[in-house]
Amino acid sequence: MKIAVFVSGGGTNLQAIIDNTKDGILKDIEIALVLSSSKDAYALERAANNGIKSVVVSKKDFDSIEAWDEAVLAAVEESGAELIVLAGYLSLMGPKVVSKYSNRIINIHPALIPSFCGAGMYGIRPHQAALAKGVKVSGATVHFVNENYDEGPILLQKAIDVLPDDTPESLQKRIMENCEWKILPQAIRLIADGKVVIENNICHIR
Repeated sequence: MKIAVFVSGGGTNLQAIIDNTKDGILKDIEIALVLSSSKDAYALERAANNGIKSVVVSKKDFDSIEAWDEAVLAAVEESGAELIVLAGYLSLMGPKVVSKYSNRIINIHPALIPSFCGAGMYGIRPHQAALAKGVKVSGATVHFVNENYDEGPILLQKAIDVLPDDTPESLQKRIMENCEWKILPQAIRLIADGKVVIENNICHIR
């Protein structure tokens, strides 16, 4: 199965996917395209270092959201990707892409949805919010993407304990390493194997 991985920054989740394609867990998965919202994203270097085609499609380079949406759609269609994986991608998906790839776009979010999610909840912010609330567990969620932030059907979640001496940075690092890097490749594997069914906005794993 061919996938397109969308990125905006460092690309640590992209690297986790790359590593899993090499380790055999995703041996039959081809990263056909890395699409970045920023020309400065280090994820582009990760793609280049692994011989993966990449493209930058930034909203600020287009006169309208519609034109940007069409450019993103054209890039994905040209790559032949069957699944879009948002791996630290900070732009809300455009309606044409969401419609064309309905139930074929997944995102990794660094919190246990429906907590600490929605517009503006990215990067360090979900971890700051979790600590401010005093939660005892946090984690990451892989969910399907619709036209709203973090509202699509939940596919996988993994939790870890919040430690008494956690800072937003230490919690972010542990969730990234122990949750995000584990469940995002796992989600791709489940979808590629045809084990995911969505009924009434609920994900079922066969």
